[in-house]
Amino acid sequence: MANLVIDIGNTQTKLAVFSHNEMIDSQRYQYIDTNAISTVLKKYRIDKAIVSSVKRGPQDWENDLKGQVKVYSFDSDFVKSIHNHYRTPQTLGADRLAAVVGAHNLYPKTDNLIIDGGTCITYDWVDAGGNYFGGSISPGLNMRYKALNHYTGALPLLNENKEFNSSYGDDTATAITSGVQNGIKYELVGFIDSYSKPDQKMNIILTGGDNVFFDTLLKNSIFAPYIKKEPNLVLKGLNAAIEHND
Repeated sequence: MANLVIDIGNTQTKLAVFSHNEMIDSQRYQYIDTNAISTVLKKYRIDKAIVSSVKRGPQDWENDLKGQVKVYSFDSDFVKSIHNHYRTPQTLGADRLAAVVGAHNLYPKTDNLIIDGGTCITYDWVDAGGNYFGGSISPGLNMRYKALNHYTGALPLLNENKEFNSSYGDDTATAITSGVQNGIKYELVGFIDSYSKPDQKMNIILTGGDNVFFDTLLKNSIFAPYIKKEPNLVLKGLNAAIEHND
């Protein structure tokens, strides 16, 4: 028997099938529908499913799924494996909470700083005892480029430049690139430094669509040995939540 995990984000929906803690299949969709659900149910013996969504309201496919397997909705009340001290747990993004659960499940008894590079960049820290107090949200990589174009009259719309490796720009395009990409780099280093303790080990877990890019930004930093890349951290966290709940 297997678990079906569905994560509905801002820009795409991720679906995964787990056999206990092993992810045996995963798919990404712009929009999920009943056909996608039907295909998975025919291929695997799904015992239970969990749905996490940043959007409000049930989906048509969700009603179909509930007619065939036990379906759980992921929220702060569902989580059993961490101590959530967030002052307004009902407003905490499901993706952030799932990432925290996943980090603590993968690396227990260790402090973990989760950096999720997606539409926004989020920073969330869970200590070795499973205590989560909160985190930070800032604009993501593409959002920063788009904002500079949208809120000015002359700055062009640019995309990330993976080849850029300078501390400054010498024309408008490279000045924008430097501001965005070096700005994120300095932000990453600043947040990591603020959570670091000289006498205590801490994992830095990179996840989200920009995790590889962030890893490149940090590759020459003093924090590089502590970096772990977990692109499927949210999915693993959702699976850990359903396993611990049982």
